[in-house]
Amino acid sequence: MSDKSKRAVLLLADGNVFYGKSFGKAGTTVGEICFNTGMTGYQEVFTDPSYSGQVLIMNNVHVGNYGVKEADVESGSVKIKGLIARNLESDFSRYQADDSLDIFLEKNNILAIHGIDTRAVVAHIREKGAMNCIISSDIFDLDELKESLSKCPDMDGLELASTVSTQTEYELGDSSSAIKVSVLDFGIKKNILNCLVKRGVHVRVHPAKTSVARLKEFNPTGYFISNGPGDPAAMPYAVETVKGILEENIPVFGICLGHQLLALANGIDTFKMHHGHRGLNHPVKNLQTGICEITTQNHGFGLNPDAVLKNPNIEITHINLNDNSIEGIKLKNKPAFSVQYHPEATPGPHDSRYLFDDFIALMLN
Repeated sequence: MSDKSKRAVLLLADGNVFYGKSFGKAGTTVGEICFNTGMTGYQEVFTDPSYSGQVLIMNNVHVGNYGVKEADVESGSVKIKGLIARNLESDFSRYQADDSLDIFLEKNNILAIHGIDTRAVVAHIREKGAMNCIISSDIFDLDELKESLSKCPDMDGLELASTVSTQTEYELGDSSSAIKVSVLDFGIKKNILNCLVKRGVHVRVHPAKTSVARLKEFNPTGYFISNGPGDPAAMPYAVETVKGILEENIPVFGICLGHQLLALANGIDTFKMHHGHRGLNHPVKNLQTGICEITTQNHGFGLNPDAVLKNPNIEITHINLNDNSIEGIKLKNKPAFSVQYHPEATPGPHDSRYLFDDFIALMLN
């Protein structure tokens, strides 16, 4: 177990420095700093592949107080590059927990820092925007840290999806089901697949760079384009695949990165957001029903609203009530739709799980 009294430092790309205590694995780590507004679900967040390449601030005052459990993961390993919190707890109250957060982070080689004013850091990011950062419990020479930080690539223009995608195909669900979905895995969360399988879908999950011809070999009744990390504009291979999928004229559903790729395949450009949306309490309005949903979100890129409004084949279906950003679209000339947020919601409320039912209904029509 790490020494909780060991000093650690957080340096932001704009030169701001914060000192705290080390937690988890000792060492040095770099990545893009971002923050999550959720109060629970830290283990699911840490294992979400969409966080690859990022150093995460958890806004809740205490993180780790209910420990970790093997079942509460969204992928095979922790995907964040580092963790920042006000208080990280080794002791936990949940008797069902398998281990402490500290041991979990050590096993996954994740460096964390706590004992700092996370409100001040989050306020700074909200004002200045997303930027790279470095955490170290070994190096305290700021010039040396700045040199290491300068070598960290910006998220803008970075292709990460192929690094977290499955490397081999696999199938889930009832193989005799009449509903079959070819899934393009750009960093899919386990619970997205669970939401499909629980609705009677037989899925085959494919690596990120799978050809349309191979996807078609499953004889799917629908295609799913998954969430994932990085810049969607740096994925021309995926955009071409989605274009090919749309030519099949069968139902398509995209989530998060899949939403962005569907837009790019229809000539709508994406942009790097100021500081993104991450948490489990983001209000979204369904423009088709007028109903507000409280949603789980994790994205740093969005759709260009001007390009969406100029495209006669695109209808906006959902908007974010905090900033009016586009949270959902559907194609008028194809059976395809997507949302920017995460309707599987692990962690988070289940307000938006009807979207999986909508996908099933579209495939059965």
